[in-house]
Amino acid sequence: MTRPPATMATAPGSRMSTEPFPPQSTRLGPARRVAFFDVDETLISAKSMIDFWSWWAAREPGALPPLTTLLARARLGGSRAELNQDYYRAFAGLPEARLAAAGRGWYEDYRSHPDAFVVATVSALYEHSAARHAVVLVSGSHRACLEPLAEDLGADDILCTEQLTDASGRLTGETVRPMIGEAKAEAVHTFLTKAGLSTRDCFAYGDHSSDLSLLRSVGRATVIGEDPVLLDHARREDWERLSARTGPLPRRPRGGRHTA
Repeated sequence: MTRPPATMATAPGSRMSTEPFPPQSTRLGPARRVAFFDVDETLISAKSMIDFWSWWAAREPGALPPLTTLLARARLGGSRAELNQDYYRAFAGLPEARLAAAGRGWYEDYRSHPDAFVVATVSALYEHSAARHAVVLVSGSHRACLEPLAEDLGADDILCTEQLTDASGRLTGETVRPMIGEAKAEAVHTFLTKAGLSTRDCFAYGDHSSDLSLLRSVGRATVIGEDPVLLDHARREDWERLSARTGPLPRRPRGGRHTA
């Protein structure tokens, strides 16, 4: 990982750090348990980074390189971390505020789709929120996509791939670290350590084998869908399972907490 120069700054409201993970807000209040949720194909049915890219490219032709460039790299066997970095470098020079506005536009359209959400997982999130557990989204995606989702679902915090900005508030194309694989588990550990909470009392939800370290980092794990690697661990370690059936955004139960 290339560390940013000491003179690099961020746009107002954004976060940048030379530490492995930027400090999180940990708006946990009295919560003593945390439920960590992967996002893509766990809470929402789409891969947010790709869906957002396609949405923006259709509305502003030429704003981004062709998506086929990234997909070709994937077919050639690029690692998830390498593909993640290639994706973010395409935003170099873009004002962070413009990306944030585009992310909100994308989500406003996306949330109206009839199959936009993984119904059982969103319902589980509502249950954690009603039980006064803190809810944290953990994703390799970026804040432009994740913040409107977090606000809509009432999540308390986000652990994601943090993009770096220069002194003028423009994205450099670099990130602190892709929030993929082991990075998710390390971020959860750091988050809970700073909050003074035990991993044994916390929960995690994921759908893909790359979420394995996240699921194993807490006391109670839940597998979404039919990933064979995760199902094998679920059988051996007595993890819970939920359906990956998709549908519209479930209604929040009456009286459920909403923190946004």
